[in-house]
Amino acid sequence: MASEPILTARGLVKRYGRVTALDNADFDLYPGEILAVIGDNGAGKSTLIKAISGAVAPDEGEIRLEGETVNFRSPIEARRAGIETVYQNLALSPALSIADNMFLGREIRKPGVLGSVFRKLDRSAMEKFARNKLSELGLMTIQNINQAVETLSGGQRQGVAVARAAAFGSKVIILDEPTAALGVKESRKVLELILDVRSRGLPIVLISHNMPHVFEVSDRIHVHRLGRRLCVINPKEHTMSDAVAFMTGAKEPPREALAA
Repeated sequence: MASEPILTARGLVKRYGRVTALDNADFDLYPGEILAVIGDNGAGKSTLIKAISGAVAPDEGEIRLEGETVNFRSPIEARRAGIETVYQNLALSPALSIADNMFLGREIRKPGVLGSVFRKLDRSAMEKFARNKLSELGLMTIQNINQAVETLSGGQRQGVAVARAAAFGSKVIILDEPTAALGVKESRKVLELILDVRSRGLPIVLISHNMPHVFEVSDRIHVHRLGRRLCVINPKEHTMSDAVAFMTGAKEPPREALAA
């Protein structure tokens, strides 16, 4: 593993009135790894991810990307810095085509006056790019790049969302419950897609309640409890039962995991 993390957070605090969602939370993501983030409902893992992806601003603490301190005021700023997030609701527009969804908010304009003055979109360039990205990730079961996203299966939609993140996420990809609403076969496809993205050198943060999936694909597991990082465990050295016991407070994690 690389000695320096690509993305770190130290001492993050986020309060909503009297509720403290993040209580001095720390976080480390290393280059080229899949880091799973697990925690009970209300543990603060969603708030942690929102802070890292620019969706919420922490009240205290510091986030660093490639050693540089960052203060994202919106997810768009995080995207510009190279952090792409695929949320549970996918944030796709069902009525638009696959190509349009791939470029939502970052459309390519025609060169010259047509693009700069008349704001005309370069549809052929966007379609070609989208087709190439889907092919790269083995998603060409989708025949027509211009078909509406609402005509796709759940797994295919998730595939489009992940492909979009992989296409534009230059540094980090965050996946929030990517297999939550999928059947066994479609989940398998998405897990293969995650491993494929990682093989291209992109580090992935995977938030999931599905322990078999977490243990299958992750390199390290960040256990979040009561608003902070409790420990980081190696899935090869601990069982799913261990992870659940740490997460719920039924069992104390080993000292070396606490220091991680």
